[in-house]
Amino acid sequence: QVQLVESGGGSVQAGGSLRLACAVSGYTQSRSCMGWFRQGRGKERDRVATIDSAGRTSYADSVKARFTISKDNARNTLYLQMNSLRPEDTAMYYCAAASSCIGFPPHSAYDDWGQGTQVTVSS
Repeated sequence: QVQLVESGGGSVQAGGSLRLACAVSGYTQSRSCMGWFRQGRGKERDRVATIDSAGRTSYADSVKARFTISKDNARNTLYLQMNSLRPEDTAMYYCAAASSCIGFPPHSAYDDWGQGTQVTVSS
């Protein structure tokens, strides 16, 4: 089992930046895919970005060129750098782990989840 703990959320004005972090621990050998998801109030949990064990990344169209996913294997930490934030980026953000990133899988493919961190962007 993998334990995931997110941090770094907060409130920011439109155009601002935030960096989310996800501390990863536990048995990670079978989890080669790490991802960020978000869920706005009354909405489904949507894919934001993924990164696999080789460092290949995928992004949702809505965040391309604004968000960057990365990981620091030495620190066992996953990051999401969010720039040019918009009010529509407001959501609870979750990190998650899965066995594969192939096909930019939806949330149902992920086995482990963090508790989430809230991001609020005001106009």
